[in-house]
Amino acid sequence: QVQLVESGGGLVQSGGSLRLTCAGSGFPVSDEIMTWHRQARDKPREWIATLFPGGATFYDDSVKGRFTISRDDAKNTLYLQMNSLKPEDTAVYYCQNHDSNTWGQGTQVTVSS
Repeated sequence: QVQLVESGGGLVQSGGSLRLTCAGSGFPVSDEIMTWHRQARDKPREWIATLFPGGATFYDDSVKGRFTISRDDAKNTLYLQMNSLKPEDTAVYYCQNHDSNTWGQGTQVTVSS
Protein backbone atom coordinates (compact mmCIF):
# COMPACT_ATOMS: atom_id res chain seq x y z
CA GLN A 1 0.00 0.00 0.00
CA VAL A 2 1.41 3.34 -1.09
CA GLN A 3 1.42 5.77 1.81
CA LEU A 4 2.97 9.11 2.75
CA VAL A 5 3.18 10.57 6.25
CA GLU A 6 4.33 14.15 6.83
CA SER A 7 5.77 15.59 10.01
CA GLY A 8 7.87 18.51 11.17
CA GLY A 9 5.42 21.37 10.99
CA GLY A 10 4.94 23.86 13.78
CA LEU A 11 5.06 27.50 14.84
CA VAL A 12 8.15 29.53 13.97
CA GLN A 13 9.03 33.21 13.95
CA SER A 14 9.59 35.12 10.74
CA GLY A 15 13.12 34.47 9.49
CA GLY A 16 13.27 31.07 11.14
CA SER A 17 13.65 27.59 9.68
CA LEU A 18 11.81 24.29 9.69
CA ARG A 19 12.43 20.93 8.06
CA LEU A 20 9.43 18.93 6.93
CA THR A 21 9.65 15.16 6.61
CA CYS A 22 7.59 12.90 4.37
CA ALA A 23 8.04 9.20 5.07
CA GLY A 24 7.14 6.92 2.21
CA SER A 25 5.99 3.31 2.40
CA GLY A 26 4.95 0.76 -0.20
CA PHE A 27 7.21 2.22 -2.87
CA PRO A 28 10.76 3.55 -3.26
CA VAL A 29 10.77 7.37 -2.99
CA SER A 30 13.88 7.40 -5.17
CA ASP A 31 11.99 5.92 -8.15
CA GLU A 32 9.13 8.39 -8.21
CA ILE A 33 8.58 12.04 -9.04
CA MET A 34 7.98 13.59 -5.63
CA THR A 35 6.47 16.99 -4.95
CA TRP A 36 5.61 19.38 -2.14
CA HIS A 37 2.51 21.56 -2.18
CA ARG A 38 0.89 23.90 0.29
CA GLN A 39 -2.55 25.29 0.95
CA ALA A 40 -3.12 28.49 2.84
CA ARG A 41 -6.46 29.16 4.48
CA ASP A 42 -9.18 30.02 1.95
CA LYS A 43 -6.77 29.58 -0.96
CA PRO A 44 -6.29 26.76 -3.47
CA ARG A 45 -3.52 24.22 -3.03
CA GLU A 46 -0.35 25.30 -4.85
CA TRP A 47 2.73 23.45 -6.04
CA ILE A 48 6.05 24.58 -4.59
CA ALA A 49 8.75 22.00 -5.37
CA THR A 50 9.54 18.85 -7.37
CA LEU A 51 12.32 16.27 -7.09
CA PHE A 52 12.89 13.90 -10.00
CA PRO A 53 14.38 10.41 -9.61
CA GLY A 54 17.58 11.56 -11.28
CA GLY A 55 17.98 14.36 -8.75
CA ALA A 56 16.78 17.37 -10.72
CA THR A 57 14.80 19.88 -8.65
CA PHE A 58 12.38 22.65 -9.53
CA TYR A 59 10.82 25.35 -7.37
CA ASP A 60 8.08 27.89 -7.55
CA ASP A 61 9.46 31.43 -7.60
CA SER A 62 7.84 32.13 -4.23
CA VAL A 63 10.19 29.69 -2.46
CA LYS A 64 13.22 29.55 -4.77
CA GLY A 65 16.42 30.23 -2.88
CA ARG A 66 14.77 29.65 0.50
CA PHE A 67 13.39 26.10 0.34
CA THR A 68 15.25 22.91 -0.60
CA ILE A 69 13.65 19.59 -1.56
CA SER A 70 15.74 16.48 -0.98
CA ARG A 71 15.47 12.82 -0.10
CA ASP A 72 17.23 10.13 1.90
CA ASP A 73 17.01 6.90 -0.09
CA ALA A 74 18.10 4.73 2.84
CA LYS A 75 15.26 6.11 4.96
CA ASN A 76 12.81 6.26 2.01
CA THR A 77 12.03 9.80 3.09
CA LEU A 78 11.47 13.11 1.34
CA TYR A 79 12.38 16.42 2.99
CA LEU A 80 11.61 20.10 2.59
CA GLN A 81 14.12 22.39 4.28
CA MET A 82 12.53 25.80 4.71
CA ASN A 83 14.72 28.79 5.57
CA SER A 84 14.03 32.51 5.87
CA LEU A 85 10.39 31.79 6.53
CA LYS A 86 7.83 34.54 6.05
CA PRO A 87 4.30 34.95 7.42
CA GLU A 88 2.98 34.32 3.90
CA ASP A 89 4.49 30.82 4.06
CA THR A 90 1.84 29.90 6.62
CA ALA A 91 -0.11 26.95 5.22
CA VAL A 92 -0.74 23.23 5.43
CA TYR A 93 2.09 21.50 3.60
CA TYR A 94 1.55 18.26 1.68
CA CYS A 95 3.91 15.85 -0.01
CA GLN A 96 2.81 13.91 -3.07
CA ASN A 97 3.90 10.89 -5.06
CA HIS A 98 3.19 12.46 -8.43
CA ASP A 99 3.21 9.20 -10.36
CA SER A 100 0.53 7.51 -8.24
CA ASN A 101 -1.15 10.78 -7.17
CA THR A 102 -0.83 9.74 -3.54
CA TRP A 103 -0.94 12.50 -0.92
CA GLY A 104 0.08 12.71 2.69
CA GLN A 105 -2.23 14.01 5.38
CA GLY A 106 -0.54 17.40 5.60
CA THR A 107 1.36 19.25 8.30
CA GLN A 108 0.62 22.77 9.51
CA VAL A 109 3.30 25.45 9.29
CA THR A 110 2.62 28.78 10.97
CA VAL A 111 5.03 31.70 10.68
CA SER A 112 4.50 34.57 13.09
CA SER A 113 5.56 38.11 12.29
